[in-house]
Amino acid sequence: MVHTRAPFHIHTPIPFIIVFMADLKKYFLLDPTVIFLNHGSFGATPKPVFAVYQDWQRRLEHQPVLFLGRELDGLLRQSRQVLGEYLNADADDLVYIPNATHGVNIVARSLRLQSGDEILTTDHEYGACDYTWEFLCKKRGATYIHQSIPLPVHSEDEIVEQFWQGVTPRTKVIFLSHITSPTALRLPVKRICQRARQTGILTVIDGAHAPGQIPLDVEAIGADFYTGNCHKWLLGPKGAAFLYARREVQPLVEPLVVSWGYHATVETTSGSRFVDYLQWTGTKDPAAALAVPAAIQFMRDHDWDKVRRECHVLLRQAIQRICELTGLSPLYPPDSDFCAQMGIAPLPPTVDLTLLKDRLYDEYRIEVPLIQWNGRKLIRVSIQGYNTRRDVDMLTEALRSELLL
Repeated sequence: MVHTRAPFHIHTPIPFIIVFMADLKKYFLLDPTVIFLNHGSFGATPKPVFAVYQDWQRRLEHQPVLFLGRELDGLLRQSRQVLGEYLNADADDLVYIPNATHGVNIVARSLRLQSGDEILTTDHEYGACDYTWEFLCKKRGATYIHQSIPLPVHSEDEIVEQFWQGVTPRTKVIFLSHITSPTALRLPVKRICQRARQTGILTVIDGAHAPGQIPLDVEAIGADFYTGNCHKWLLGPKGAAFLYARREVQPLVEPLVVSWGYHATVETTSGSRFVDYLQWTGTKDPAAALAVPAAIQFMRDHDWDKVRRECHVLLRQAIQRICELTGLSPLYPPDSDFCAQMGIAPLPPTVDLTLLKDRLYDEYRIEVPLIQWNGRKLIRVSIQGYNTRRDVDMLTEALRSELLL
C-alpha cells in the first residue's frame, strides 16, 4: 500500500436532511476534530442527558445514606417504568445492569447446563459473549455450537432455515445477537424465538445494539431472556443496560453477585424477586440508570424516528459508495432492513487492516472500526444523528487515497 495522500474532493451538495442532522451535532460532547463513525462501539451521550446524569451524581453525594438507603429503590422503579414503556415490558420484568455482556453472564451462569447439552449460536456473535459460553461449557461438559450464516444474505427465510439446521435433540439454549457486532446484521430473532418456544428451547438474545437503533417490542419478540444496552444507541450514559426475563423463567435466574436482595423483606422488596436478586449488588453509582428516562425523552424531543430514517439512508449511501469504490458487492441487499444505522462493506483482501486503521485515524482523524471476520476484511460504519454526508465524503475520499483506487 503506497501512502501518497490525495486531495479531498467534496463535490456532493448538502441536502436539507443533512442540515437537520448537522444541527444535532451541537448536542454531543464528541471531539469536533474527529470524524466519528464508530457510535456502535461505546455510544455517545447528548449534553442534556449527560447533565441529568451529573445531577443524579450530585444528589447522591449530597446525602449518600438518604439517597442509597431510602430513596434509590423507588427512583430505580420509576426509571424502569419509563424504560419498560419504551420497550413494551413490565417494569418488574426488567432490572438495570452495567452492560449487555453482564446480562449474558447472569443468564448463562444461572442455567443448569449438563454434560451433552448444546447451546446453539451463529458465527456472527460478539467475542466476549462467545467466551462466556465457552467458559461455562468447558466447566459443565456442554457444547457451544456456531451455526454458519454465510454472507451475503438475501432473505429472513434463508437465515432462519440456515440457522435451524444446527438444532438437534440436545439443543437446550439458543443464543443470538439481535444486531450482530462484527457484521451489523439484523437477525430475525422474533421468528427464531417463536420456533424455539414451540420446540421447548430457551432463548437468550443479546440486544446490545438494538435499543434506540431500531423500534423494539420485547414482549412481541418473545425471547425468554433479552439483554440490551442503554448506553449505545439509546444515548444513555455508560454503565446503563438492562436484563429482561419472561415471568415464567425468572425462577431460573440466580444472582451473579449475592447481596441484600437475596433476603429481601416486605419493607425492602421491590415487588419482584427477580429485581431483588439483581438490583442491589453493593455500593455503586446508579446515576447512569437513573438518566435513562432523560435519554428517552431526548429522542422524543428530537423526532428520533425521523433521525433513524435519515441515518439509515445515509448509511446505505455510504455502503454503496464504498462498494463502488472497491468494486466489491454489498453483503446485504441495499434496500433491505438487514442493517439499520450500522452496516458493513467489504474491503479488498490485500488490505493491511492495522495499517489502514492507523492511517485513517492518524492522517484523516476518522474513527471507524476495521474487522476481520471469517476470512473477510470489513469496514463497519455507524451513522448517528450527529453524522452528515460530509463525514461519508471524507471517509470515501480517504479510502480512495489509501487504497489507491
